[in-house]
Amino acid sequence: MDVFLVIVTALLLDNWLGEPPRFHPLVGFGRLARLLEQRLYGDSRVAGFVALLTLLLPFTLLALLPAGLAGGAVVEVLLLYLAIGRNSLGQHAAQVRDALAVDDLVLARQRLDLMVSRDTAQLDQRGVAGAALESVLENGNDAIFGAIFWFVLAGAPGVVLYRLANTLDAMWGYRNERYHRFGWAAARLDDLLNFIPARLTALSYALAGKFRMALRCWRKQGALWNSPNAGPVMAAGAGSLGVTIGGAACYEGVMQMRPQLGAGQDEPDSGVIARGLRLLDRALLIWILVLFTGAWFAG
Repeated sequence: MDVFLVIVTALLLDNWLGEPPRFHPLVGFGRLARLLEQRLYGDSRVAGFVALLTLLLPFTLLALLPAGLAGGAVVEVLLLYLAIGRNSLGQHAAQVRDALAVDDLVLARQRLDLMVSRDTAQLDQRGVAGAALESVLENGNDAIFGAIFWFVLAGAPGVVLYRLANTLDAMWGYRNERYHRFGWAAARLDDLLNFIPARLTALSYALAGKFRMALRCWRKQGALWNSPNAGPVMAAGAGSLGVTIGGAACYEGVMQMRPQLGAGQDEPDSGVIARGLRLLDRALLIWILVLFTGAWFAG
């Protein structure tokens, strides 16, 4: 029950406060990672592995300290709160939705830039809405469910390791000339840590919407995506909503042809972003109910 109460308290804090207004530890960690990259960068997997361990081990070990100490639960709440990003994700998505709703495509693209890494300058309304929905579905796992899963499994060290590895993957996990080798370890660790949470997220999306359609899309389309974890999550989420996402996208000036995920005649628009956020919240409610049931029977 203690674990359940920590999770609920962290979620309530996130809903109430959102991200810290001035300094977020993950932002500071990202700056530290950039500085370390300048010193340790090399076009090799070994260099990337050394950089990864140098950044992750100290913070993960520090997260062991509050265990068993007075006030340890407070520290756990704060760490989990800082790892969860439902409020921030919802705010960014809502800003894109609101701009699309008043046909301000330029503003919608600007706001989308805060959510995705692809080039947005040439996206039409459908492209903007689809990209925002993809971000909502994928980050539902990365910024919410994955963090909760690792906290349940391994406490504060688990959630710290997970969220910092996820941050390094977002910084280094690209298959371009600079990071193809250096970022390999960060990308593989993130894939490993997300393997189970991503599939639980996909199942949650299915249970929260069109169940059979979501499972069908997950089974047929999930493995087609270039990420072994984002594919099942987004395929199940799009299928659950009855929309189609994916397709061509431009990254760093290079057009990539991605498979289509989901099913249905509905094209992404401002309304589908709101539907994606509601699907996310229903999935989160399912997790809370399951965790409460588990805590209740565990005594």
